[in-house]
Amino acid sequence: MRSLALGFFCLLCCDAVRLDRRQNHCKAIPLDFVFVIDSSRSIRPNDYEKVKTFIINLLQFFEVGSDATQIGLLQYGSVVQPEFSLNTYTTKTEVEQAVRNMKHLASGTMTGLAIQYTMETAFTEEQGARPKSLHIPRIAMIVTDGRPQDTVEEIAAEAREAGIQIFAIGVGRVDMNTLKTIGSEPHSEHVHLVANFSQIETLISVFQSKLCGAEMCDVVDHQCQHICVSSPASYRCKCRKGFTLNPDGKTSTCLLSFYCSDSIMDLVFVIDGSKSLGPANFELVKQFVNGIVDSLNISRMGTHVGLLQYSTKVRTEFTLNQYSTARDIKQAVTRMQYMGRGSMTGSALRHMHEFSFSAKEGARPNTPRVSIVFTDGRSQDDVSEWATKAKNSGVTIYTLGVGKAIEQELREIASEPDEKHLYYAEDFEKMGEITKKLKSRICTGTPHEAEMRSHLDFFSKISLTYPLEAMSKRLETLENQLVHK
Repeated sequence: MRSLALGFFCLLCCDAVRLDRRQNHCKAIPLDFVFVIDSSRSIRPNDYEKVKTFIINLLQFFEVGSDATQIGLLQYGSVVQPEFSLNTYTTKTEVEQAVRNMKHLASGTMTGLAIQYTMETAFTEEQGARPKSLHIPRIAMIVTDGRPQDTVEEIAAEAREAGIQIFAIGVGRVDMNTLKTIGSEPHSEHVHLVANFSQIETLISVFQSKLCGAEMCDVVDHQCQHICVSSPASYRCKCRKGFTLNPDGKTSTCLLSFYCSDSIMDLVFVIDGSKSLGPANFELVKQFVNGIVDSLNISRMGTHVGLLQYSTKVRTEFTLNQYSTARDIKQAVTRMQYMGRGSMTGSALRHMHEFSFSAKEGARPNTPRVSIVFTDGRSQDDVSEWATKAKNSGVTIYTLGVGKAIEQELREIASEPDEKHLYYAEDFEKMGEITKKLKSRICTGTPHEAEMRSHLDFFSKISLTYPLEAMSKRLETLENQLVHK
């Protein structure tokens, strides 16, 4: 039955196929792929064999070789035991035999230690990983059945930042939140949970679509801001029309964008990370934030930017005094992990008011304070109290609502007048139109739109208006006194 199912899966991705597993016509791309297998005592011997069978079946979608996909494998319990490295075997038959020869460790569950070994050792060039300059995707697939006995969040984040794309597979009573702290974004593609080891085979079809006939851009965590273009063994990032690619080869800058060349402000983004967005739309929100950042004069003496994400809880991603370059800010935005739970906008506004604009977090005296609040739905708590307090303290709030965002709620949050501070889009694909309008309010206008004024200009004008009016009245009074003498 398993060979029949496997034949069906290969038919999905191959033009012609035989049930003989040695034949593989899948149009697979080269990968450096490391299996990280939980071998703790909680896994029964027969379930351990099912994991080995899962690995062997998954191997059928790879073309194994030094110029194709390289396979490494380590298992872990209380310690990490490397079984073979990326450069140990050059044929699929050798890899399969090595998997069959694996012995169950039956000890603890040090998942964090295993991830650290994967990052620091398994994906080194000494262990067979190909140079990063070749853009060969580095993928780790972690299979676990229990709660780690060590911390995983920080080391998993380091591994992802190092360019390792992580698939996290949980079996049985594994905490889903723990899996999400391990797996790459979007979690819908990289994090999987099955009820028992008998069901792990059902994931073959999921990974088949990723590994067999996949485009490079579909497999690698490319981080292209706009467009990823696949080639047979690599990829490149491309910009949309009117943009130019930055030196990092991933982010883009608008050639004719608004640019706040002289403006100075303390700007805090308040970003909705609730489950109603979904991972794909959250990526669009991150692009929106980076689009705004591109137009700002970010520097120690210029504009400072902070960002907090909220869901059921509020999380400060970075404070106003944490980064002083646009590049660092955009990288921090790109690294943000989607929270994906409830929507407590009121709590986020309270945090923004009480902490984000404090001197401790980098707010400067006599500097305009601006907040851009993004949400896609009704808040589960009250927003008016803390929005009012923030505005009364001198924070100018712009609100951006998408989809099912409630207009009345947006009005309660936004500064007045509404037509200058409230923006709405029917769906996430139309956020680009809003970005342009919003930039025109907070930034200096383009040369073709000289009538637009920066936020700082607005504050400067307001501060000068009252002294000029008072002086005019004083001169008028003196003139009247002279006339009547």
